[in-house]
Amino acid sequence: MAFKITDECSSCGACAAECPVNAISEGDGKYVIDADTCISCGACAGTCPVGAPVEE
Repeated sequence: MAFKITDECSSCGACAAECPVNAISEGDGKYVIDADTCISCGACAGTCPVGAPVEE
């Protein structure tokens, strides 16, 4: 299952920098993950300071 970013996102961009497949981009007020590109590796969740990325 792909990861998604919750409303806890502080838009710091740490997750996007860690994503090995560039599935994360800046959205409207928070970052978003393209579910079709996400490989569910968890790199985003491991680097997020507020725990916003969660597995769907």
